[in-house]
Amino acid sequence: MTATPRRRRGFADGARLTAYDVLLAVDVEGAYSNLLLPRLLRERGLSGADAALATELTYGALRRQGGLDVVVAAAADRDPARLDPPVRALLRLGAYQLLHTRVPPHAAVSTTVELCRAVVGPRPTGLVNAVLRRVTAHPWTTWVERLAPADPIPRLAFERGYPEWIARAIADALGDDAAELDQALTDAAPTVHLVARPGRIDRAELLAAAGPSATAGNWSPYAVRLAGGNPADLAAVRDGRAAVQDEGSQLVALAATTAPIDGDDRRWLDACAGPGGKTAILAGLLPDGGRLLAADLHPHRARLVRDSAATSDVVTVVADSTRPAWPADRFDRVLLDAPCSGLGALRRRPEARWRRQPSDLPRLHGLQVELLTAAIAATRVGGIVCYATCSPHLDETKRVVAEVTGQRSDVAPVDALTLLPGVPALGAGPHVQLWPHRHGTDAMFIAPLRRTH
Repeated sequence: MTATPRRRRGFADGARLTAYDVLLAVDVEGAYSNLLLPRLLRERGLSGADAALATELTYGALRRQGGLDVVVAAAADRDPARLDPPVRALLRLGAYQLLHTRVPPHAAVSTTVELCRAVVGPRPTGLVNAVLRRVTAHPWTTWVERLAPADPIPRLAFERGYPEWIARAIADALGDDAAELDQALTDAAPTVHLVARPGRIDRAELLAAAGPSATAGNWSPYAVRLAGGNPADLAAVRDGRAAVQDEGSQLVALAATTAPIDGDDRRWLDACAGPGGKTAILAGLLPDGGRLLAADLHPHRARLVRDSAATSDVVTVVADSTRPAWPADRFDRVLLDAPCSGLGALRRRPEARWRRQPSDLPRLHGLQVELLTAAIAATRVGGIVCYATCSPHLDETKRVVAEVTGQRSDVAPVDALTLLPGVPALGAGPHVQLWPHRHGTDAMFIAPLRRTH
């Protein structure tokens, strides 16, 4: 997509033009909004209120896409999938403003129609105008009453902007607590978390550099939470001493390094290391004389790992950790942050909730079982495997651990509660699930296991 600053056919509203461009690219090209939007904001010189508006419209319309499409279908009397992608993106953008923002209805309609004229031409403007005027006939609460399913979980999913299957998965993981499910499905804007990479910069130094609005993270001793600003403005981020990394991800690395083991503690493995954030923490916490092998299946991710953990104590390799080239019974500690659905980070990747499908889960579950089985085989007796996913879905968390450990007698759970002191509301253990609404982190699952014989 062309990202040069421009006014197309006289349209001067850079915020709405940028939001439209991202919505269209996500829909047509499979773009990632969290990567494309910041680049367009930078290249088009949008800042302050304009950048804030573009961000709200983009991420809001993507989060609410499913419900917006249902309303648009009712207002247009046709499935949005049958509309041309540019018109579909325009209607989502306009409907989001009408239903979920304080933009005056006449302004939302007129600016969307003018944007349509600028980016598509005059022909679809009548359709866009007519559909959006029908959308204005009711507020969101009335559309919910008219269009949402009657059953509680599907209704809440519609109201909060989630596919039903994800809402049910979160309900299962929470234990069908209706009040907490409502909290879990209420999207709050994620705070930017930084990590002061151990051995490279102290958190106090990073806090001082980040300014008075920054605060120390609640749970990780290396975390800093930003209230605003661009992390790339910090010298420590630019030179790699610090990085953007969710505090829950930091806790995964800390659990892997602090679980007690028997005997030597020098040979560590990061089995699915890309893009390298956890690897960098492991590298900074290696004992004297220790070595870390960081493996990833994909060469481009392995390169990112090398950049993140550039030290002679870390060897990075391109390898399939389901069929490892390294010998069995070798490592004292193994971190397996397995590929997963990413349902634990939906607040940071708003379009992912509509891209993922229930049919993805069996394949991912099978891969996770393979990876955990291989990770246990690579761990010596007395050593630790820390299994983690960025998902609360039971098929990717407890059921993976139960399936693998149920087939063998040589592993035992380690109580993860003891590895995360001070972190509340983690349940009964031994495995733990972090939650955005409880902990302000991504929904990371952590299950340490000890190889017993």
